[in-house]
Amino acid sequence: MTLLSGDPFSRTLTGNTAVTVEHVSKSFRVYAERNQTLKSAVLRRRRSSYQDFWALRDVSLEIPEGTSFGLMGHNGSGKSTLLKCIARILQPNEGSIRTRGRLAAMLELGSGFHPELTGRDNVYLNGSILGMSRQEIDAKFDAIAEFAGVGDFIDQPVKNYSSGMYVRLGFSVAIHVEPDILLVDEILAVGDMQFQQRCAEKFAEFKDQGRTVVVVSHGLADLRTFCDTAAWLDHGRVVEVGPAARIVDQYIEAGHQAREVASGGTRHGSGEIEVERIELLGPGDGAGATDGAATDTRQFRTGEPVTIRLHYKVSTPVRRPVFGVSIHSIEGIHLWSHHTLDAGYLPEWLDGSGSLDVRIPALPLQPGSFDVNTSVVDESLSHSYDQWARGVRFDVLPGRPRESGGLLVMHSRWENLQPPTAMAAPDPDAGLGR
Repeated sequence: MTLLSGDPFSRTLTGNTAVTVEHVSKSFRVYAERNQTLKSAVLRRRRSSYQDFWALRDVSLEIPEGTSFGLMGHNGSGKSTLLKCIARILQPNEGSIRTRGRLAAMLELGSGFHPELTGRDNVYLNGSILGMSRQEIDAKFDAIAEFAGVGDFIDQPVKNYSSGMYVRLGFSVAIHVEPDILLVDEILAVGDMQFQQRCAEKFAEFKDQGRTVVVVSHGLADLRTFCDTAAWLDHGRVVEVGPAARIVDQYIEAGHQAREVASGGTRHGSGEIEVERIELLGPGDGAGATDGAATDTRQFRTGEPVTIRLHYKVSTPVRRPVFGVSIHSIEGIHLWSHHTLDAGYLPEWLDGSGSLDVRIPALPLQPGSFDVNTSVVDESLSHSYDQWARGVRFDVLPGRPRESGGLLVMHSRWENLQPPTAMAAPDPDAGLGR
């Protein structure tokens, strides 16, 4: 965590802009050979050789006050470097950065903590580093400890903490400084689901108070849902800045055009039946399409019909097997499943090879990447013939309908949006008991 205020590099802003980045470039030296000591330089009789790596190139953007702003891009695109420049941990080679008000940054796991000190002692130590007085920490200590949720571990040395406990305690201290601008790197992904929910609620509270949150994350669904605006960086340059939902969709579409999705996964089971191959068939390839006519694809759009075709092989005849298919997010969240027992399809005996389809009339997924799992079990659902996890991965691009966030499309619609009727001004004496 880092807090800086009153730094000469930070100049007062006018208007409603929290952060202004103007033509910022930042380079690092990448050494091929390096002299560690003067002696090695004399003995080698040559200087260290290096190349300049430009992590940022001519980056310009503005972050409005009271908004949530996301920085997105592939690994090495310059997101974290830009965040450190905004926090003034790194000094740009070129350009300038201006910020308004008190700034706090949570960029590295456990930074500012002393491993031998207890959580309680580190709250006071870190709070002091971040500019809080002892009286202020005393007043906020119970709230800090409660938000962090470390329980009785508050009086244990932090070297015994898990990475999640580190994050929760550090983040709790940072937000209770009540900064005008909070910078958060990817480390919040370490927290559990309940902690992430509390963070989302705290971010919403910050926005209501007119504070600004800048987030670096690879979680595209979170960026789409949480952020108002986002910047897409690629190899140190700004590709585009705009509404978060639109920027995320453009980033997903560009990424899917540039890569082939790997398949493989893991499987187990007794093996009497195995799903040998999974096909994903798009519009026009569904029910009734033969193997020759069907087109196996890994890319769809929201709202398109999808057919999942399972090709199976039976080594030993099996009575009344149950086939199942499920879809998970790449983070492992179970989104949907359907098996043939619920569908009322149970062949009395199955032998040889064949295929069967499950048809989804309109794909109810927001843009992103997802995994298909398959299973074959007995009628009691207790014995597994074949379980194939992450059998294939597919991508979803923006389509119709278009909804604002999350993982699923609910085909929702707004209704009764009439303008309010004119109302008389309320009686100021009403309700006074006169």
